Amino acid sequence: MKNILILLGVILGIAVFAASCGDSKPKSTEIKEKNETVMDNKNVKEIYFAGGCFWGTEHFFQQIRGVVGTEVGYANGNKENPTYEEVVSHTTGFAETVKVKYDPEQVDLKLLIDLYFKTIDPTSLNKQGNDRGDQYRTGIYSTDEETEAIVKAEVQKLAKNYNKPVVVETIPLKNFYKAEDYHQDYLDKNPGGYCHIEPGLFEMARNANPLPKKQTKEMKYQKKDKAVLKKELTAEQYNVTQENATERAFQNEYWDETREGIYVDITTGEPLFISTDKFESGCGWPSFSKPISKQLIDEKLDRSYGMTRVEVRSKTGDAHLGHVFNDGPEDKGGLRYCINSASLKFIPKAEMKDKGYGDYISLLEKDKK
Repeated sequence: MKNILILLGVILGIAVFAASCGDSKPKSTEIKEKNETVMDNKNVKEIYFAGGCFWGTEHFFQQIRGVVGTEVGYANGNKENPTYEEVVSHTTGFAETVKVKYDPEQVDLKLLIDLYFKTIDPTSLNKQGNDRGDQYRTGIYSTDEETEAIVKAEVQKLAKNYNKPVVVETIPLKNFYKAEDYHQDYLDKNPGGYCHIEPGLFEMARNANPLPKKQTKEMKYQKKDKAVLKKELTAEQYNVTQENATERAFQNEYWDETREGIYVDITTGEPLFISTDKFESGCGWPSFSKPISKQLIDEKLDRSYGMTRVEVRSKTGDAHLGHVFNDGPEDKGGLRYCINSASLKFIPKAEMKDKGYGDYISLLEKDKK
């Protein structure tokens, strides 16, 4: 099934986006790879999951709090730099695999393994969903002995829940080669695209690792009633965030803001973007290479005004922020989150601690190390 849809996926993966957030006509350009979430390397570990078609497996892990980066590729084969065509020829021995980077202080490896089992039939050999072939075999591949021991123990424990033998490989990672760009973040680029994972599991993944109660209590970011917002916001802020309006280019508060600091949702105060990810795009609106976390935003297909775009909304406040385009700097991941100033409130670095954003100051230092 997936092989039949590859050509269609490539076509849909060619986005039509404009150089502005609002009313300009879009232009065709090849989708570029999204940048992985950047975190302090000392806290990040990696594990490799083969779970059938890697499009859905990657999207599933991206929903889990504590997963800070993903990349799809081909693992444990017998040649260098395989192409997709070589992998599906069944001559190279590779498995479609997702490299998962995670912060062990936020999410436990055992939880990741348990959630992974919910997306597969662990007793099925070389078959998941409608996909057949050795490239769709299941496996968890590790890069160190400690991780491998945890994986083996956890899989043996979970295997007791099945009447048939579990055929999930639990072996060291031999090799891993990044897949072609059009495979990366496939379901983000192609909403409604083919996936062997039941859609409800993505919602389960988003809720599987909630913040500790203490943190949840401290983070008072809540969506407000529109009547309240109408009193609290300016007319332009309300029209942009609640009515999907677009402010004027080069005539908004933060398009040329260059100070260090954090940008938060004007409707809730929830952190969304950091100044180290802001860049000058020439479009006349604030432009960022990525949000602080993908879990803070929603991206939705937008076909308004005769264009096909991807709208960006805040997760908690459900406020319209702007759109994301694929014409950003390649060295920053190739994306441009084009955001209305009216959707944001800027907190300078010097004020972040006093205003409750002290935990985010370290993000401002990441490019200085």
